[in-house]
Amino acid sequence: MPETIPARSGKAAFVSQGQLIKVINTHGAQVVDTWAFARADLTEFMSMEHSRATSHHLIPRVGDGMLTNHRRPILTIIEDTAGGIHDTLMAACDRYRYEELGCEGYHDNCTDNLAAGLAALGLSPPETPSPLNLFMNIPWTGSGELSFDPPVSTPGSYVALRAEMDLVIAFSACPQDILLINGIGCKPTDAHFEILG
Repeated sequence: MPETIPARSGKAAFVSQGQLIKVINTHGAQVVDTWAFARADLTEFMSMEHSRATSHHLIPRVGDGMLTNHRRPILTIIEDTAGGIHDTLMAACDRYRYEELGCEGYHDNCTDNLAAGLAALGLSPPETPSPLNLFMNIPWTGSGELSFDPPVSTPGSYVALRAEMDLVIAFSACPQDILLINGIGCKPTDAHFEILG
């Protein structure tokens, strides 16, 4: 039975080596920041920069292994029905990002959602690694300009990941409601995940 990642919130779960994690874009336009930590040592975690150096891809593809900061495989992308557009460049949003965007007062953010998701398991992140931003659409031009565009994913589309070690998976249904990354309506929604096997 799929578990809910509530809109604007975080969720985490324990996963055993060999299990599959299916991350579902339930309503079609929700970015899901995704982190993975080695269960035995949270200071070892999925690293976008280490993964890119090995895969040679800015956008991960089916068959790509996501590596830790110790260059060990932690997740492998097994299936992608969401259009194949995801992001490995952008840091998780935080209070400083929303201040930069003009927000006054507190704004929900992925950094705090990671901490809350892990806290529900009795854990604390050693830092906030750069996430695998599933369904996030960050196009770039030949001259290196970046933009924040709506996802190309559709309702019910998903990415399936295989755990390559015992790990802790964490998600944030990104609360970004200023830029278009959660669709043209700028309205964060629930997403879901399922652990199989």
